[in-house]
Amino acid sequence: MKSFGSRPWMLPQPVLIIGTYNADGAPNAMNAAWGGQWDRGEIMISMGSHATTENLARCADFTVAFATKDTMVASDFVGIVSARNDPQKMNKTGWTSVKSENVNAPVFTDFPMTMECRIKEKMDESEEGYYILAEVVNILVDENYLDASGSPDVAKMNLITYEPVSHSYFALGEKVGNAFADGKKLK
Repeated sequence: MKSFGSRPWMLPQPVLIIGTYNADGAPNAMNAAWGGQWDRGEIMISMGSHATTENLARCADFTVAFATKDTMVASDFVGIVSARNDPQKMNKTGWTSVKSENVNAPVFTDFPMTMECRIKEKMDESEEGYYILAEVVNILVDENYLDASGSPDVAKMNLITYEPVSHSYFALGEKVGNAFADGKKLK
């Protein structure tokens, strides 16, 4: 095996779109990949120093949408362009936003699934950013992405993942098994 040392290569990495409001009340979004489930009703996200972190200093509420093949170009754009430098950033995405009913943050309706969140704790704050531990207040799923039983159908969502080795996005693929079931074959 070839050794590569220590690198941020946890795979797969989600493509998370963090929604907040700017000081003027305008919706803002950024792309974050370093995040995941913390506990049953909590998530964790590693935040750098962004306009979004300034927004979160004013209000602990935010949304997290999951990027898809259809939203990939604009999702990448909000990761490389700061609202600090481009006041037209969100207009260029073409996304539509509505105010969340459960938190003080925008919901971008172009995504199949959105978590409405509130910061519980900021950890390791420095000039470079911090880690967010957040409560998931509610999860919204566009009805077009539900299965016959009314549950979210992840296969319909065309979610993407960030691959940090070659700086690429990959579409998540087909279902290959059943968690908490297929391993029973080896009992």
